[in-house]
Amino acid sequence: MKSNKALISLVVILSLLVCAWNAFAAHGEKKPEKKVILLVAFGTSDPDAQKVFDRIDEQTKKVFAGMDIRWAFTSKIIRAKLAKEGKMLDSPEVALAKMMGDGYTHVAVLSLHTIPGEEFHELVQNVHLFGQMADGFEKILVARPLLSSHSDMETVAKTLLKNIPGRKAGDAVLFMGHGTEHHPADAIYLAMNQVFQELDPLVFVGTVEGKPTIEDILPKLKNLKPKTVYLMPMMSVAGDHAKNDMAGDEEDSWKSVLTKNGFKCEAILKGTAEFAEIVDVWLEHLKTVVSHL
Repeated sequence: MKSNKALISLVVILSLLVCAWNAFAAHGEKKPEKKVILLVAFGTSDPDAQKVFDRIDEQTKKVFAGMDIRWAFTSKIIRAKLAKEGKMLDSPEVALAKMMGDGYTHVAVLSLHTIPGEEFHELVQNVHLFGQMADGFEKILVARPLLSSHSDMETVAKTLLKNIPGRKAGDAVLFMGHGTEHHPADAIYLAMNQVFQELDPLVFVGTVEGKPTIEDILPKLKNLKPKTVYLMPMMSVAGDHAKNDMAGDEEDSWKSVLTKNGFKCEAILKGTAEFAEIVDVWLEHLKTVVSHL
């Protein structure tokens, strides 16, 4: 009886060892290399703004011919709104899980955010966790967002200043950034404001949810006394913030505030991603990452 129990125990132990060895052997097998790009944006439910993302997709495919490209939106609200319309967009985490299941081995993630704020840092953190998974991706890297260096800022500023139709000498320009509670990243808007000021003293940057605010900019505009103030989003797409908070008819919109203070306003509803030169800045960041995969 004892010998039977001992034999059974030995068989169980050997079975477990074989299973463990098979798992180890499978984990150690080299997968066929399969690369993919994940483009990550805050997202939009605006059909016109979605066309901008479609153009980014086309531009990315031209630069990275032969590589698969997928998309993800970070905004839960926008993903839920699109889902009600029958349009299913993944979060970055769901997109990465699907790519892992599809056998991709090398992933380059491009953040289409403007600054490295809260959402960018969350993206980096979660990507890092995916990179730590056993038998997961061999390599996964995140490219920097738009405004990541002084050179980036200059390129973006010069491109935007070339694309303000109808502006005459003496007219001011106020760009609307989103702003963030992530204070180190929010300081980028102040830096961007300085870049514009060095190029043109009549150009300013304000934010909806950070610094500088419209209240910070208003006294400076009053001192300059421009006939017209051009309003333009410094966001990838001209979505709800641009159409409502910037150019809307609500009492607290930037257009309404400036009009009450005696300024004539002209709104230009074009996001930064509508300009190929600016998209190229993002894609240069992506090239750097892809070259290290």
